[in-house]
Amino acid sequence: MRGPDLHLRADGVVAMLCWAALAGVGGALVTLAFHAGIHAIQWLFAGHSGAITHVMRDLPWWLRLLAPAAGGLCAGALLAAARRASNETHSDYMEAVAIGDGRMSVRQGLLRSLSSLCTVATGGSIGREGAMVHLAALWASVLGRLLRTGTAHLRLLVACGAAAGVSAAYGAPIAGAVFVGEIILGSMSFQNFGPLLVAAAVSNLVMRLSGHYAALYAMPELRAVPAELLLPCLALGILAGVGAPQFLRCIHGVKSLFGRTGLPLPLSLALGGLLLGGVLVGMPQMAGNGYSVVVSLLHQPQAWEMVLWILLCKVLATSLTAGSGAVGGVFTPTLFVGAALGTLFAQGLGAAWPALAGHGTVLTLVGMGAFLAAATSAPFMAILMIFEMTLSYQMVLPLVLACVAAYFVSRGLAQAVMYQVTLRHEDNQALRRQLRHARLDSLMRPAETVIRTDAPVRQAQEMFLDYPVKYLYVTDAEGAWQGVIAQQDLTRMMLGEIDVQSKTCGEVLRLDFVKPLYPDLSLDEAQAQFSAFQGERLPVVSRDRPARLLGVVYKSDLLERYSRLKRALDGDTDFVLPPRRPRA
Repeated sequence: MRGPDLHLRADGVVAMLCWAALAGVGGALVTLAFHAGIHAIQWLFAGHSGAITHVMRDLPWWLRLLAPAAGGLCAGALLAAARRASNETHSDYMEAVAIGDGRMSVRQGLLRSLSSLCTVATGGSIGREGAMVHLAALWASVLGRLLRTGTAHLRLLVACGAAAGVSAAYGAPIAGAVFVGEIILGSMSFQNFGPLLVAAAVSNLVMRLSGHYAALYAMPELRAVPAELLLPCLALGILAGVGAPQFLRCIHGVKSLFGRTGLPLPLSLALGGLLLGGVLVGMPQMAGNGYSVVVSLLHQPQAWEMVLWILLCKVLATSLTAGSGAVGGVFTPTLFVGAALGTLFAQGLGAAWPALAGHGTVLTLVGMGAFLAAATSAPFMAILMIFEMTLSYQMVLPLVLACVAAYFVSRGLAQAVMYQVTLRHEDNQALRRQLRHARLDSLMRPAETVIRTDAPVRQAQEMFLDYPVKYLYVTDAEGAWQGVIAQQDLTRMMLGEIDVQSKTCGEVLRLDFVKPLYPDLSLDEAQAQFSAFQGERLPVVSRDRPARLLGVVYKSDLLERYSRLKRALDGDTDFVLPPRRPRA
């Protein structure tokens, strides 16, 4: 099939769904390939493969210490090479979708994914899902460019790849689609959500056919959640809303400390790996994303002292790994911290209220969802994620209460979020709201070409000589708006040998030459009025009776305001509309 025909078909709805399905297949396959890469590296330094916590536990202490450092050195070298390969395309899939044209750098993407592979396979306390999702999105970007889809379709196809990656990594197709729609696209319209669901579902199907699918945190049949447990779930959500921003601040704080060292990227990651290795010598279960520890928290009783120690060590381990500059996700470590927080909360609740002591598993899961909702600012995604990972309908109501509470508390207390694209969507929405509600008086200038009705026409002629304008504004002695004097009217009178020198401005003014603006008009309303007017400026008058002349607005100022806003929305500049003035 020739390229142009393929391009036409790629712009259709049916074709888009087909390409989304292909993105889903590729997303699952690259996820399987990443898993294979992890096992291969584990065989190289450990002689066997498996869960990273088990691999680390079987290593001698000195190899636990050095393996993360060696992995960090290799990861840093690959990441430095990726940065040197910078070009006009985006290396991050979120940027490619949210602010780019969907094109991703293949070289940078592969190098970053290999860097993440080295970190994860050697015990880095970071999520492997970040690289999996990135590879899936990269595959979708390459697919879209081969098919020569339009920019809008390419961005949507990359988003489909990301949804497929999340679905393959977590076995949660609906949550994967919601993750991309809620966080990356910032839109849940079905025009976008339909292809995302197709990609995520196909990816999940491929994982099932390959034998790699299972509920991530498979749970036995949970008892019905009693009504008296809902209030504690709400309290746990509030606690998670307070704690999640602190967790993110801790990671950013460690990243700032590593930045101050001035070390090259390979040495920075090696240092982070060495410090992490010191933690793994005593706590090998801190390696990796923490999946096996979360499973133990869900299925085995733990002393609260041990849970607290695990929580603190995981926060430290993840901060060292991510803070040193390693590429990967903190999505799963966030679930780990939430699980530990929920377990501690459950033990405290059981001590204070023994009748609820048997619901520790529910509160552990609620803690995971609430902490994830607070960290990602995506409560809907967090609810669906925990539901799909546990396949337990009993969890829905407590998750809704906790996740919504966690979201509002975290956003009310801090601006720290896991994904910066979330803040960008919010900033864009705020700018659009400001544009929609901005009043015209924010652009108003003082009117200089003003003359009174009792002034002689000769004075108006002199003002026309001083100012390169086509008309003057006319007010009475009290400043009330009367109309305008047009230069063409005076010229026509003089050519018709009418004696204008004996007349006053009030005798030659026109009321219908221009339609004045009002200070409380929106910028859109003013733009519509300027579109019907050939001049550069329009007067602004009050709504009083009689109306008073307040100032003037220039078309160029209005267009500049729109241009600056567009650049701000495109990410080229920072821009905030001035505060609205009180009504005149």
